Amino acid sequence: MSDQLGLYRFLARFKVFKRSYIAKVMAVAFLGTHVPLLVLLLSFILSPGMALGMTLRVLLITLLATLAGTVATLLALHHLLRPVTLTSKELQNYLRSQQLPDLPTEFADEVGTLMANTSQTLRKLDELIHYIQNYDDLTGLPNRELLRDRVAQACLAETAPPRLVAVLLIGINDFVEVSHAWDPETASLLIRSIAQRLENTVYPNNIVARLEGDEFAIALIDIPSFENVIKLAQLLLSTLAKPFSIHGNGIHVTAGIGITLEHLSDRNGIDLLLQQAHMALHTAKQQGRSRYQFYSPEITAQLQERMLLENELYGALDRQEMRVHYQPLIDLQTGEIRAVEALVRWQHPTFGLVSPGKFIPIAEANGFIIPLGEWILRTACAQNKAWQSAGLPPIRLSVNLSARQFEQADLVDRVRETLQETQLDPVHLELEVTESALMNDMGRSINTLNDLRNLGISLALDDFGTGYSSLNYLKQFPVNMLKIDRSFIHDIISNPDSAAVTNAIIALAQNLNLGITAEGIEDEGQLTYLKTRGCHEGQGFYFSRPVPPEAIAPMLTQALQPSS
Repeated sequence: MSDQLGLYRFLARFKVFKRSYIAKVMAVAFLGTHVPLLVLLLSFILSPGMALGMTLRVLLITLLATLAGTVATLLALHHLLRPVTLTSKELQNYLRSQQLPDLPTEFADEVGTLMANTSQTLRKLDELIHYIQNYDDLTGLPNRELLRDRVAQACLAETAPPRLVAVLLIGINDFVEVSHAWDPETASLLIRSIAQRLENTVYPNNIVARLEGDEFAIALIDIPSFENVIKLAQLLLSTLAKPFSIHGNGIHVTAGIGITLEHLSDRNGIDLLLQQAHMALHTAKQQGRSRYQFYSPEITAQLQERMLLENELYGALDRQEMRVHYQPLIDLQTGEIRAVEALVRWQHPTFGLVSPGKFIPIAEANGFIIPLGEWILRTACAQNKAWQSAGLPPIRLSVNLSARQFEQADLVDRVRETLQETQLDPVHLELEVTESALMNDMGRSINTLNDLRNLGISLALDDFGTGYSSLNYLKQFPVNMLKIDRSFIHDIISNPDSAAVTNAIIALAQNLNLGITAEGIEDEGQLTYLKTRGCHEGQGFYFSRPVPPEAIAPMLTQALQPSS
């Protein structure tokens, strides 16, 4: 490249031309155009007389000198323009192949500044592009690509044997709901604070990266022991559970961690590790908050089954595979049927009867629970009206509302339309909501409950005792009934803690003049215990499993017959 800048470099030695590229060009142009005239003038000066031959000679010399001067000028200008053409060429090379330019930076005139600035700008641009491609712009942490590169560099040296790598994938529980509760700036600051806390928790040789959204990855190389991974997972969970102070607000979050360990032998193995850790994270979040889960092949099988069920679930209503079964709620003092709870069942043509425990969480996650819940409500209300039209005694119908349904802005209107469509008297409908569904937005929840109560229906607080269970909250909710979760009833005889919680809930309901229903009664001992404590209603396999609607009718008919 230096050889191509010979004339430019030569002229730059003269002080008068050093800082002006225009001066260089003008000097070359001046010399090139005036050399013929100078030669002609010199010829006249040196010639004593001008004969014809001499005149021709002068003209020939002038012509040749002019041609020579023109050629020399063009060549000189061509060389002087080399810095510009080289700069353009280097720009094109960078755009095509991201090859950084090798332009000189020692010249001080305009074109020298152009070359130096071009070289410097492209280098800064290259650094910026490298940063954008390899780092997360919000947290400054490496992204997925840089994580892969760094793990590969650490583990895949040609002479090194395969090294044990652990990948911990951290996901914030319910981050969408948390971010919606705050403005975008606060949500971004929370992500940054989480990233900083993760970096401060791990060792410097561990690799921390942000993959996307609320998911972070930590790669551990050369793990001393399996227990070290467990201790780090526990430390990360406890660290993230501490409140974050953002603009004076204390924000609480919890996380789940998916963990996988493998001897890494090729670059593609990094992607496999991330995939396995993601599956383990999904399982950890299903188990609850602040949980970690190691990957196992069984998790892959479970997720494959889940994906298959999810695909089949979308068309289940159209294929009329869903069924509503009903479980009686019994008056524990008289033994009479007071109500029935509507429970959905999925009768798949290939899989058979699919457990609600498998498909309800899927429906909750993908939003299918909203049309499914509306269908259950409409079907159950129509069935209750049909029983009444058949001359059976009116009973209360209890229907569960999912958290996703409860968040709908037009929930009250949808319930009102369903009652009008099925012509069911609102007094015969009870809607069940869980504590957790109400706690996302207390003010809105109370308004929605009041609007539902104004329709004439009754409300039950489901799974009471497993959530917040605060007396202060409970006094604000306009509910009619508390339902004791089956987890307390299951070992109420053998576990003093379950008995104490159950006794407290019954006493609380009595003091607030609320009805009380116990779920999951399975034997005589549980029934006797609850009766003596004053529990009003109960349901469970001891009385009846959930049954099709045609099996409920005989139970209600028997209730009409006088006892002998």
